[in-house]
Amino acid sequence: MPKILIVEDEDVIRLALRRLLERHNYQVDEADSVQKALSSYNINDYSLIISDLRLPGAAGTDLISKTDAPVLIMTSYASLKSAVDSMKKGAIDYIAKPFDHDEMIETVERIISAARAERQPNTPEPNSNQRKQIADFNGMIGSCKAMQQLYDHIRRAAPTDATILIHGETGTGKELVARAIHNQSTRSSKPVICVNCAAIPETLIESELFGYEKGAFTGANANRTGLIEAADGGTLFLDEIGELPLEAQARLLRFIQEKEIRRIGSVESIKVNVRLICATHRDLKDMAHSGRFREDLYYRINVMKLELPPLRERGKDILELAEALLKNRCEKMKKPLMHFSPKAIQAITTYIWPGNIRELENAIERAVILCDRKEIDNELLDIDLELVDISQIRGRRNEQPARPASNTTAPERRKPLHADPSEDLSLEDYFQRFVLEHQDSMSETELAQKLGVSRKCLWERRQRLGIPRKKVSSRSGT
Repeated sequence: MPKILIVEDEDVIRLALRRLLERHNYQVDEADSVQKALSSYNINDYSLIISDLRLPGAAGTDLISKTDAPVLIMTSYASLKSAVDSMKKGAIDYIAKPFDHDEMIETVERIISAARAERQPNTPEPNSNQRKQIADFNGMIGSCKAMQQLYDHIRRAAPTDATILIHGETGTGKELVARAIHNQSTRSSKPVICVNCAAIPETLIESELFGYEKGAFTGANANRTGLIEAADGGTLFLDEIGELPLEAQARLLRFIQEKEIRRIGSVESIKVNVRLICATHRDLKDMAHSGRFREDLYYRINVMKLELPPLRERGKDILELAEALLKNRCEKMKKPLMHFSPKAIQAITTYIWPGNIRELENAIERAVILCDRKEIDNELLDIDLELVDISQIRGRRNEQPARPASNTTAPERRKPLHADPSEDLSLEDYFQRFVLEHQDSMSETELAQKLGVSRKCLWERRQRLGIPRKKVSSRSGT
């Protein structure tokens, strides 16, 4: 039975909350001040601490630094500033007084479920076979450390109703992760509604999400159900939530807080039971600090954050993904099964893939369409080798990917040839050094092959970097 500590100086509210929680099978202790709570109880023994913000002697937020338990702040001063300040200090959430009984119970259940999913002290870590089952079930590929951690977080978070924020670069598969969470949740038999906030015009986003009543505005000739209402009982996935206009953010915040929506033009609210999953490639915290995203909404949706690694940081997963995508495209296009040439494999595993899995998928599909043999060469992939990761060519993987070429002039980029070969080099530095050191002993074709580029690309880079091609020796007949 979860234990909850109430810290509240108003006797009537404290007693009412205690009875409410005990009716829902929670074990409850109480104190009328922070000092009393600390002196009378071991506050680390509780699943949740519910505290008033303003208490005699010390503020309720003082408890946050003294316990590992989540702290839910109650306040009659439910302004944006006091709520955000509380959550900045580490409060798990806040709730306004006088509180609605249903809202309080739902909030308590959500917080305790999320905390249990995070800790799971008595649950053994899944083995590699269990992780593979999670990945295979959801069509996910990869076994690098970052992906194994992601599978574990999906397994823990899916059975709860905790709000999830998925963060990752464009093309990393955020929608696939959202669907994986939904498929393993208790809502899997209900709909999952996916909305790309960046794809809906700003003037239509509110009517799309919340719906509208007939006559609400010009052109509203009939009632329309919004996407949130359509997801009732299931999951709502808001992709690119950072693109949501501030006005729509305010309405979304009310939906999260009250679990109800109001159609545009309606005077009645509709209760909905929807789990929210959000995704973005932006830094929402930075946007919130600069006023481009509501701080209170950010803290509401950032209950549990899942990080998706970019493709360039996934090691051997890149080739595994490429081969799986190749097989899939061959089957869909009813072509004989193809394979990558050694040069294509080198290009795939050394390119930094700024577009991530989506770019890899497009490159392979294009190659399958154009290829009339069983072997796909690197030229068919049409990879921009300006963005090859030099650390891969040199036989080691750096923690940070190589940077794209800068706009500085060639003399400024040039490094002395006697420099330590293990030092970090940019793509331009490495290319320039390699050509200068080997052009006397290698032909242009050999240079291009060693660098993993075409002769045309080699010539173009020579022109841009100001490295003239030396005249062919007399042994070549010129």
